Amino acid sequence: MFRTLTSTEMRSVNRSAVLEHIRRHSPVARSVIARDLKLSLPTVMRIVDELTAHGWVRPTGVKEWSSRRRRDLLEYHKEGHAVIGVDLGGTKMFGALANIGGEIIGERTINGHGTSDEASYAMLEEIIGELMRVPRPRGQKIRGIAVGAPGVTRAQDGVVEWAPSLNWRAYPLKQKLEKRFRLPCLVDNDVNLAALGEQWFGAGVGARNIALITIGTGVGAGLIVDGALYRGHNHAAGEVGFLLSQRAELDKQYTRFGALESVISGTAIAERAQRARTRAASKHHRQLTAQAVFDAYRQHEKWSEPIINETVDYLSIAIINISALLDPEVIILGGGVSDSADILLPAVQARIHNVLPKTPTLKVSTLGRRAAVMGAIAQIVYTTSDYFVARKLV
Repeated sequence: MFRTLTSTEMRSVNRSAVLEHIRRHSPVARSVIARDLKLSLPTVMRIVDELTAHGWVRPTGVKEWSSRRRRDLLEYHKEGHAVIGVDLGGTKMFGALANIGGEIIGERTINGHGTSDEASYAMLEEIIGELMRVPRPRGQKIRGIAVGAPGVTRAQDGVVEWAPSLNWRAYPLKQKLEKRFRLPCLVDNDVNLAALGEQWFGAGVGARNIALITIGTGVGAGLIVDGALYRGHNHAAGEVGFLLSQRAELDKQYTRFGALESVISGTAIAERAQRARTRAASKHHRQLTAQAVFDAYRQHEKWSEPIINETVDYLSIAIINISALLDPEVIILGGGVSDSADILLPAVQARIHNVLPKTPTLKVSTLGRRAAVMGAIAQIVYTTSDYFVARKLV
């Protein structure tokens, strides 16, 4: 149910809208912002002064003529602030230091996770510490740290409820990180951050309704509905790895991986390939990966065809179900398995054609492993500049 915004909330809405307009349309004049957003010029000027004082925007020093008047132009001050983003991943940690315009300053990767909850946390502290020591432009401030966790996460208090690969249950990650690094910290599901990254910088730019499906060690989805991230009542929206596609999957307990993950995740593809290789007495002798199975399919090796066809079938069913429920403008395929989008996307498009009243546009991620880090930028900007505050209140 909608309610009337307070004057404070309305100012936050306007500030958010002005900053977003400048970010998307730099360089831009104050009068153009007022016209496009249907705000009064004094309101825009007051907000711009505030944003400038805090280093989010700056004058370009360039003026343009309009109706015989010269207008000062503004730009998004992307070099003024930096963000540390870390994607904890299913099998490795990847972190980056980037400015708020999405330009990477430094990156670090740690293979594997710890054998206990605190060992995993120690590895995270290590990668953040390394990124904080990366040389930055003079005067650039680190605005905060955002971490994407592979599991159900309560974004409002930064508690990771359950992340099997990290051995975390009800883990107070935000609290621990803020105590250690004395910076604002945000913790969210890794695929949620990746979806925001695609919306800001990747394949979802310009779209307001997006579903990002990531297929790697597991399967998950990040959902953008009417321009805002949708987390669900229990913070578990997008756990599409638990989708069912047949009656035989009912009344079973899925404790680590869901029904869909058990078929189309990179781990599942590799396991099915191992069994097929044994039956077919394939010439391959080393442990197979999902990528190796797709490579075998490209080489027309018969044993790989049923595995890939089954993967495409189940992925198509999942995409149809997501589309029927949410009607997204675009569905983006990400994660390690998306490296084989040349096989997956045409096959999925052929299967879903004419099944739905409206078929969504299918794309592959343009950000790859950096997607969650790019989403970290969005989250930190949202928080530290009162960005999209209204979306949390209505």
